[in-house]
Formats: sequence, structure tokens, C-alpha cells
Amino acid sequence: MSLWAWALETYALEGVPEACLTLQDEHGQNVPFLLWAIWAETVEPELLARAAAAAKVWDTAAVKPLRAVRRALKASLPPIDDDVREGLREDVKAAELHAERVLLETLAAMSGHHKGGARALDALRAAAKAWGLPVSDEALAVLAEALR
Repeated sequence: MSLWAWALETYALEGVPEACLTLQDEHGQNVPFLLWAIWAETVEPELLARAAAAAKVWDTAAVKPLRAVRRALKASLPPIDDDVREGLREDVKAAELHAERVLLETLAAMSGHHKGGARALDALRAAAKAWGLPVSDEALAVLAEALR
């Protein structure tokens, strides 16, 4: 199964969206990077460092700006018609999702078909460390548990 297909299937699991958004919004983590680390089953520091560097560049250039626009368009903005605003917001949301797919496909190409064999929580810990922002083990464990 491709990483993209796996990520979509995984994100649909009960509790996963909430855990991911908590890690993103409260802990500054990059959800596609975390999901890739779980999928790749990796704790390899060199691979994680290269992947984190690539994810940070793409996050800054594409994902975060698109997310900011999508969120800014959530509330009504008179005199802009709400239906028009919401239509644009959906277009931006699709572009944001596309940007996340590009990142996941890039990360998948970096790791190839190699699976490191690491458990989800271990991969999450290693990925969060490579990302460079502190995150509690409890927050990571919530995502790992939702994947069971």
C-alpha cells in the first residue's frame, strides 16, 4: 500500500485526527512527517534528520501558508458572500491536502520500500526528536494507541 493510501486510511481511524491535530497545534509537530515515520517504522537518526529537513522546507514554503489562508477563510468576511468565501476555502483546503501529499510522496521516496521494524511509539519519539520541538510522551502515545 502506498504511503498516501495508508495515511488516508490511518487518518480515518477513530481518535487519529484529534491526536494529530493536538500534536500539530499544541506541540508544533508536522503530521505528515510523523505519519511517514510510523509507516516507515524508522528510528534511524540520519534518515529522520534528512526527512525532517525536507519536511521543514516544504512546511514553510507550502503547507503552513495554505493552512493559514484556509483558517483565515473559516469565518465570515463581510461584504464577501459566504458561499463564495467557503468555495475558495474548499479550494485552498484541497491545495493544502495536495501539498501534504507531495510531502508524503517525497518522504516515501527518501525511505524507499525499506521498513525499519520500529513500533509506532518508538518511531514517533524518534521523529519528534528529529523535528526538534519538545512533545510529551503522553501526546505521542495517544496517537500510537489510536493506531491499534
